[in-house]
Amino acid sequence: MRSIRWVHATLAATTLVALCGAGSTARTEPLVRSGIGLQTCAKLSADLKPSEGLNHLPNALVFYWVQGYLSAANIHLLNEYNDYVDVGAVDADTILALIAKYCKANPDKRPVNAIDKFITDAAKIDIKESDAFDPWDH
Repeated sequence: MRSIRWVHATLAATTLVALCGAGSTARTEPLVRSGIGLQTCAKLSADLKPSEGLNHLPNALVFYWVQGYLSAANIHLLNEYNDYVDVGAVDADTILALIAKYCKANPDKRPVNAIDKFITDAAKIDIKESDAFDPWDH
């Protein structure tokens, strides 16, 4: 009988530990759902360290968010203007420096504003209209 109580106590303790861990996940959820590029510059700029490149986690999160944002923007650009930004040519050093500089000058804004301007100003690769695709066209 004692071993069954021990199993129940162990199971209860394991469940408690798992629930405590779930609580820490819930605290990070808003950032995951909204994206780091949508945070205010005031909140983000203290965490960015462009000189450390992708070895610094906040830098990596921002850069990988930008790559995803650029990919999504490219779908729009391809279908509306028959051009796109070469995501492979966009390097971490350029993006991190751009966002750090923008956020320092505009603490009340969001990094996505700097990336929108970057997309507008970036050199684009043109394609023929027949090469454009509609991912939702079946």
